[in-house]
Formats: sequence, C-alpha cells, structure tokens
Amino acid sequence: MLVLGIETSCDETAAAVVDETYALRANVISSQQEHALFGGVVPELASRAHLRAVVPVVREALGRAGVGLAEVDGIAVTRGPGLVGSLIVGLSLAKALALGAGKPLIGVHHLEGHIFSNLIEHPIAPPFLTLLVSGGHTELLRVTELGRYELLGRTRDDAAGEAFDKVAKLLGLLPASGSVMGGRIVAEWAAKGNPQAIAFPRALERDESLDFSFSGLKTAVLNHVRRLSGDQLQEQLSNIAASFQAAVVDALVGKTLRAVEYTGIRTVALAGGVAANLCLRACLDKAVRARGGQLFYPSPVLCTDNAAMIAAAGLFHLSRGRRSGLDLDAAPRLSLSPPHG
Repeated sequence: MLVLGIETSCDETAAAVVDETYALRANVISSQQEHALFGGVVPELASRAHLRAVVPVVREALGRAGVGLAEVDGIAVTRGPGLVGSLIVGLSLAKALALGAGKPLIGVHHLEGHIFSNLIEHPIAPPFLTLLVSGGHTELLRVTELGRYELLGRTRDDAAGEAFDKVAKLLGLLPASGSVMGGRIVAEWAAKGNPQAIAFPRALERDESLDFSFSGLKTAVLNHVRRLSGDQLQEQLSNIAASFQAAVVDALVGKTLRAVEYTGIRTVALAGGVAANLCLRACLDKAVRARGGQLFYPSPVLCTDNAAMIAAAGLFHLSRGRRSGLDLDAAPRLSLSPPHG
C-alpha cells in the first residue's frame, strides 16, 4: 500500500510517499523565504506561495518514489489546524487528484501527523506519552492507542516555539533575509553561553497541573534586555540565549516527568519543530532514562512540518477503511478528537 501525503498548513509546501510499513519512499519540502522581512508568516503570501509550489512538489515526490499517481493507493492531506488559505490549497489539490485518479481521500489532523512522525523511524507501541512542541502548540498527550489521544496538559499562553521565535527577534538575532526560524538561531547562540548566568523564571513549576506557560518567561527576557545598553546586550547575547533556553527546557522536562509519574507510562515520544533542539533532546533523554524509561524523537527533517507524517497518519486511517468525502473542508482550529476527516 502506498499513500501520497500533502502538507500545506503554514509556510512549508510538502509532499511525501510512504508504504504500508511507514517506510519513507520520498519526502519533498519547499520552504518559503518570503516572510523573513516581516518577522513572521504572512498568511496571504503563504497561500500564494503554496499555489506556485504545490503541483511541482507533488510531482517531485512521486518522481523520487518512482511511482505514478495510478500506483498510489490513497491520498492524505492536512485539513487542520493551520492557516485557512494555506490549508485550502493543499485540500483543493488533494481532492482534485483523488477525484481524477479515483483514489480514496483522507483528511489528517496536523498534530496527529506529528505523533506519527516518530513511527516512521521507530516501532513504538502504545501506550506512550507524546510531548508535542512546535511554533503553534505545546501539548502533553497520552496515546492509549493509535487514533485515540488524551490531552494531559497544554500551554496556557505562548507555545514554546513561539517563545523561541519572539526571543530571537527581541535579541536581534534574526537575519534580514532568509529563514525566520528563531529556535535554531537561539540554540546556536545558547551553545556558546552559560545557562545559569541569568535566573529566568520557570512558570507553573510548582503547579500540580501538567500545563505550561511561557509568556512570563518572554516578558522576563524583555525586561532584562531593557536594562542593558547596546554594548552590554551584545556581550550578554549568548548567556541570555542559554539562560532562556534552559528555562524552556526545564519547564518541558519537568512537566513530562510529572506526566510519567502520573500515568505510569515510561515510553515518551518527542515531536514537533522544537523536538530538533539538541539541548531538549539530551536533557529529556537523560531524565526519562533515569526513571527507567525510553525517549524517542524523529530526525530533524521530520520534526518540522512535513508531508511524511501526514502520509503516515493517513495510511493508518486508510488501512482501517476510513475515508473523507470530497466535501472535506479546511478546519483551521480543528480539535485532535476526532482525529481524522
């Protein structure tokens, strides 16, 4: 069984092909550079860029997989959450391909795709916990079985990835052109700094819930920067980045360990764009192993938005006879339950 996946939820135009074992046959990602000058993703620009790129990207994915559309057994596409204009582009193409080629269609929840990103490379059996950390989401989930998820905790304000991006902009680390991924830039500066240099707060550290909060941390960084002159800021950039990153990682690791204790589940999967952060991987892996558990995380290319994870989740649902109709619509605020279209 071969499934073609299409992902256009934000500013990555992606297509991939996976087989019945979740093995990756092709994975193509076209990253948009139009947004760098604006300090964030501009929805109108994103949807226009998807329109230009999505057909060539799908063709390239099929070509790399060495198959034609006729050989594909199903088409999976992100239906939400995300930017509505961007979602519509991918959905429109997926529905057209499904109708024209007579192939079954399945709408996939973007966050469920991130859960499946680990299954492409690791044979993880439920139950397991997933810490999903991205630019738009920070959630702790209990995966009782594939397709059935329980939300244990979430951010009450900013997502961790969003906080990374905002701090990168605040510190003046973003380039004038090129990628706007602040998390990677902050991590590079943090690697040169002292994570204990500045005592930034760990919000909800003593709170019994499994929720996160990063807005106060972001404000603490802002207040610290405002007290510095231009020269002082340049001298402290690496220490600020390292101390900020340490505060985020401590919060994520602390709540995940609390979830391990609460559920008794010691298998943990890390997913989402921030899952590529080396400090988070190392700290969480050490903490989970110290409690007799095991941590899984995807390769960096499968951490950020990609179509391989959408194809994998789509494969799961299509193989169980689930289908979406051609009236499938974009759902920019889609809940993770129910998980499919």
